[in-house]
Amino acid sequence: MFERKLFREEHNIFRESVRRFIAEEITPFHAEWEKAGVVPRELWLKAGAAGLLCCTVPEEYGGLGLDYLFDVVVFEEMARAGATGPGFMIHVDLVATYLKTFGTEEQRRKWLPKMVRGEVIGSLGMTEPHAGSDLKNIRTRAVKDGDDYVITGQKVFISNGQLCDLIVLATKTDSTAGAKGITLFLVEGSREGFRRGRNLEKAGMKAQDTSEIFFDDVRVPASNMLGQEGRGFQMMMTKLAQERLAQAIRSATVVETMLEWTVDYTANRKAFGGTIADFQNTQFKLAEIKTEAVVGRVFTDQCIQQFMDGNLDAVDAAMAKMWLSNLHCKAADELLQLFGGWGYMWEYPICRAWADSRVVKIAGGSIEVMKHIISREMFAGYKPMKKAAE
Repeated sequence: MFERKLFREEHNIFRESVRRFIAEEITPFHAEWEKAGVVPRELWLKAGAAGLLCCTVPEEYGGLGLDYLFDVVVFEEMARAGATGPGFMIHVDLVATYLKTFGTEEQRRKWLPKMVRGEVIGSLGMTEPHAGSDLKNIRTRAVKDGDDYVITGQKVFISNGQLCDLIVLATKTDSTAGAKGITLFLVEGSREGFRRGRNLEKAGMKAQDTSEIFFDDVRVPASNMLGQEGRGFQMMMTKLAQERLAQAIRSATVVETMLEWTVDYTANRKAFGGTIADFQNTQFKLAEIKTEAVVGRVFTDQCIQQFMDGNLDAVDAAMAKMWLSNLHCKAADELLQLFGGWGYMWEYPICRAWADSRVVKIAGGSIEVMKHIISREMFAGYKPMKKAAE
């Protein structure tokens, strides 16, 4: 049987502590948060105190300076528990990563310690009503005015939008320069003109706050610029592989967890003088998804290792994201079917997992974009094959 060899003893010990935290601080309250559409800020402080946030942040910025596998453990255990409400992944894998990589020393010292402790909640502001996967077409503007920039525009589908204290915001500083006109800024949620819109009602992930955010002449100092002017698109492209890897990690774990639920349910559910598991259709379906899950897990773990070695490229990340996203949705639909009517009841975890699954084909770049990235690389430098001699 397949055995994961990435993790060492210290990772396994940490995994047990993460599981205890989730069992005590998240699982008992998650249904309540789904009704509220948001998790309490106190959870972030507890997660910070327990060492679950930003595990890889260096010690000089308040972190533990651990390797990426500690973040992976948190992502996996949250996914295994169906804890889709707390937006830890955005906070850890994107906002903190942007700060670590592109932030000035002053920016890192100001924000990272607070993010590690859960005192500041991070969010990423890229998508707009008319610009999703095509980030070059964003319209949010940042206009230089003396020593400041004045930001005007709108973002949508912003995870942690109702709670965020800090947003990494994609803007256009030159509307005529296409991708080269995009600049990133750190924008505090407390600034005048920063306005939170609706907490959007979604098909799934109901406990995670996902919002519209408006910027009505928000004035920020030039020191809030992240990286260099006009380099925002290039910076975002360098981090997309990491974001897509994190989504593959989550999907791989959810598929494995749904399989466990289904094996348990079908082995105990009586029907026609036996159990659901006695039917060949059930056995064949579970065998098929189990095999695909192992294939996806092996590839995902390989991508994790590539990332840690510093050589995960955009194509491998796109393939991982595409394969696991497709499998995630397929498994959710086909495994729910084996629960019959109970699978459609919200009280069953498989129902929640099914509702939560659909977004994975969209978030972080649609499946169609992943196919474009993969096929583009296949034809780069293409040369016609030589014909065999007649």
